[in-house]
Amino acid sequence: MTEEEHAQSTNSALMIRPGRFYPNPETAADNAFQHYADRGSDALTPLARKEFDAAVQTLRAAGINVHVFEDTTEPEKPDAVFPNNWISTHHDGRVALFPMYSVLRRRERRQDIIEDLRNHYRVTEVIDYSPFEDEGCCLEGTGSLVLDHLNKIAYVSLSNRSNPKVIQRFADDFSYEPVTFTSLDSNGQPIYHTNVMMCIGTAFAMVGLEMIRNKVERQQVRARLEKTGKEIVELSADQIANFAGNAIELHNKDGEKRLVLSSRADHALTEDQRKRLTSHARLIPLDLPTIELAGGSARCMIATIHLPPRL
Repeated sequence: MTEEEHAQSTNSALMIRPGRFYPNPETAADNAFQHYADRGSDALTPLARKEFDAAVQTLRAAGINVHVFEDTTEPEKPDAVFPNNWISTHHDGRVALFPMYSVLRRRERRQDIIEDLRNHYRVTEVIDYSPFEDEGCCLEGTGSLVLDHLNKIAYVSLSNRSNPKVIQRFADDFSYEPVTFTSLDSNGQPIYHTNVMMCIGTAFAMVGLEMIRNKVERQQVRARLEKTGKEIVELSADQIANFAGNAIELHNKDGEKRLVLSSRADHALTEDQRKRLTSHARLIPLDLPTIELAGGSARCMIATIHLPPRL
């Protein structure tokens, strides 16, 4: 397999083991996927760590190279287990750092993690978008941006976590064509992150098209996906509420595709959808009931590493 065919998925992931885990009160207002937990972080943290450790073991057994970093307990970072929102890495060696909506989450950006990546990969430049926070503009990494690396398209569902000004800056810097739209949940609230309603694989796309209420926008998204040759697996609002859209395609060292999702998401799929998806990738379900209380699932836990290896 050529490098080009591998460009959408990667074999390496960065994951952060939670230090103090609990649903973040600062993000509850606009994250309908988040649930109030009747237990404090003392009860939730050991459960979240157990789920995290089992997930890492499952991924490694599936042939994925996982770099695990321990969250620092001070200062508290309840969402540290979801690193894909503050960092993205790219084939040309560039790393992007993103402006975060929740003040608590801004503490997650860690220089030591970037330095550690330099030991294994070629990092040519770090582009830091975090100063946009001073203007109240956010773009939460690959939570906001669902990237089609092969066709250089950035799909973005607009919300207060995904600001048009920062989207345009990222698109200009990294030469992606932005395809923006608004998707709404059953209560008419904007979906907080694109990656809960959309997943782009090498040859397929899982997407909640029905949540894009504007017909013109919906048709535009469908047309871009079809034009780029993706097999579209449509997800219902109910399946998206069960995190079926929050999946990520990876591959093992032999280039065999893996579709990582939560057990809850896996159960939400129909037989037909599962059949269509397994023709492209082997499904790897992870058991994440505690971690999902915070409003994110398997995709959010995995920051994919696209950096070139150090020679």
